[in-house]
Amino acid sequence: MAYLLLACAIAAEVLATSLLPRTAGFTQLWPTLVVLTGYGLSFVLLAQVVKSVPVGIAYAIWSGVGTLAVVGIGATFLGQPITVWQSFGVALVIAGVLLINLGGKVH
Repeated sequence: MAYLLLACAIAAEVLATSLLPRTAGFTQLWPTLVVLTGYGLSFVLLAQVVKSVPVGIAYAIWSGVGTLAVVGIGATFLGQPITVWQSFGVALVIAGVLLINLGGKVH
């Protein structure tokens, strides 16, 4: 159940971040409300997740998957090109999240 909540937290954060340009610096009411609600929901869900998943693991997944999703959305829907260096950065994010998760529990 915690990982389902984590997936929902990621989705809310990605939606909010993807809509940030539409807020025009928080001058457009409806996009601003959606962004703030998305971020709020994301943090509420993440707070529930860390009750049962170590915060380092949960945050690594939340931030890593969120970053990858926003890069993908930017490239696919917002016309933002991805350079070779950015692709390398994405690979490092994936590697970092994997290493944190594979590191196991420390007693």
